[in-house]
Amino acid sequence: MPTATMTSKGQITIPIEVRTELRIDVGDKVEFVRNEQTGYYELVPLNVSIKSLKGIVPKRGKPLSIREINRIVRERRARAGDRT
Repeated sequence: MPTATMTSKGQITIPIEVRTELRIDVGDKVEFVRNEQTGYYELVPLNVSIKSLKGIVPKRGKPLSIREINRIVRERRARAGDRT
C-alpha cells in the first residue's frame, strides 16, 4: 500500500502509483472530501482532461436502416402479442 510522509510545512508527495491511477499530473488540483460514513477524507481530482473520457462510452455498431428498424419493431410487437 502506498504511503507518504508529511513535511514540516504540511506537504506530502502523492506516490506515483496513486497519481497514475487518479490520472493527476503537475498543476492539477485535488479536493479533500470527507466521507460521512467512514469519517475518512477522500482525495478527488478536480482537473479531468477531456482526453481521459475517451473510451468510457462503447462504440456503436453499424447504424440500422429504416427497413431493419421496422423489422425489429414488427418482431417485438409479435412477441408481445404472444404473451397476452
